[in-house]
Amino acid sequence: MSTASAAAHGIAHTFLNVVDGRSTAALGGATLDVLGPSDGAVITTMPRSGAEDIDRAVAAARKAIEEGPWGRMTATERGRLLCKLGEAILAHHDELSFLESIDTGKPARQGKADITAAARYFEFYGTAADKVHGETIPFLNGYTVAVVRDPHGVTAHIVPWNYPAQIFGRSVAASLACGNTCVVKPAEDACLSLIRICELALEVGFPPGVLNLVTGLGEEAGAALSAHRGIDFISFTGSPEVGTLIQSAAARNHIGCTLELGGKSPQVVFKDADFDAAVPSLVNAIIQNGGQTCSAGSRMLVERPAYDELVSRVAERFRTVRVGAWDMDLDCGPMITIGQKKRVEDFVSRARAEGIPVLAEGELAPNLPPNGFYVAPTLFGPVPRSNRLACDEVFGPVLSAIPFDDEEDAIRLANGTDYGLVAGVWSRDAKRSMRVARAMRCGQVFVNGYGAGGGIELPFGGVKKSGHGREKGFEALYEFSASKTVVINHG
Repeated sequence: MSTASAAAHGIAHTFLNVVDGRSTAALGGATLDVLGPSDGAVITTMPRSGAEDIDRAVAAARKAIEEGPWGRMTATERGRLLCKLGEAILAHHDELSFLESIDTGKPARQGKADITAAARYFEFYGTAADKVHGETIPFLNGYTVAVVRDPHGVTAHIVPWNYPAQIFGRSVAASLACGNTCVVKPAEDACLSLIRICELALEVGFPPGVLNLVTGLGEEAGAALSAHRGIDFISFTGSPEVGTLIQSAAARNHIGCTLELGGKSPQVVFKDADFDAAVPSLVNAIIQNGGQTCSAGSRMLVERPAYDELVSRVAERFRTVRVGAWDMDLDCGPMITIGQKKRVEDFVSRARAEGIPVLAEGELAPNLPPNGFYVAPTLFGPVPRSNRLACDEVFGPVLSAIPFDDEEDAIRLANGTDYGLVAGVWSRDAKRSMRVARAMRCGQVFVNGYGAGGGIELPFGGVKKSGHGREKGFEALYEFSASKTVVINHG
């Protein structure tokens, strides 16, 4: 990549791996181009790392926890460092927001919100680090039994491209709070903000080897990391297909993992719902980040007597959605890659060919860069329940409207996919809302509101094909630590 090309995008920084307290190129010297989704142009490069780079990072992490100062720090001292990193992220908010948006294509305000959230993760887990308490268990006379929490050791974090800063924050900050050291492999499609945050970690005083980041292809660096015998625990967010490979690799090394995978999240709207409140939320839940959100509300299930009215109002709002480059700061940005653009377009074209009605489309802004990865948000309905549009994850701004008959039918329909991540229930009937929420087979349910995995403090994860384990909130601290029972005979 030419210096001029980088400068044209406002990037003067060199992006390298961060290993053992130093910025370093891949040992083999190879690099990968980083493409900007808004214009399809090369904006910078990153190392194309391989197994030898992973070996070096894991060795650094192991040394840091077993021989360095990190393993001797108190929880309070670790927490202070995490809080300092959160403050540094806020101090560099403009720089990091720019990197997040230009790298992912998401509108500028979304990039800013993601960096704010990343800082909050380090603040939350920094203040929680010394509050992971143990317990005592009544046992035999003459014995005292304590249950304590120990770090796993070296944790691996494979971070996706859709919310790199946020997902980095939620998994890495929790792991560090528990006393682990980390090796991070970000998605090759979006890693710039994470490299810079790891550099900031060194600047605020993290010891060498505590936080390591290695860039590269999933099938090379990612596969080497997940299979590495020096790893004690894996955190993975991504597709169900890759999740299967990750869990298989973890099983071969007899270690645990958290998997946050795909979703086909339903929003169930009863006829007594507050439509004024529901409509903007229903639309935002599918267009946020261009629908490239595992917990996107991609299925709108509507009680049949209210179907025509609600769908009409959602369609009206859908037509106002505008798509543009990240710096235009519109409702939607581009898809992350040309491959993702084609995937979404394939879903849309096949649905059209099958005769599923298009109820509304958003608009692409005029004069967009011709090589950007843009798609128009599309509302379909009624979508047949067995159609792939109603069952498979699109990972784009495509909303399926599906009518249901009654409460029992709504629950059956909501639970009728392979996924179980997030759900929404809209009704003024408090008893019914609670019944339906409790009947949902998923990790999170929102009643009369919806957040795409929202809330730093709220445990997040799924069931079925959406994965297992929980991150975010205090529960993540239990995922990133192991209980140890200490039995003391004193008499």
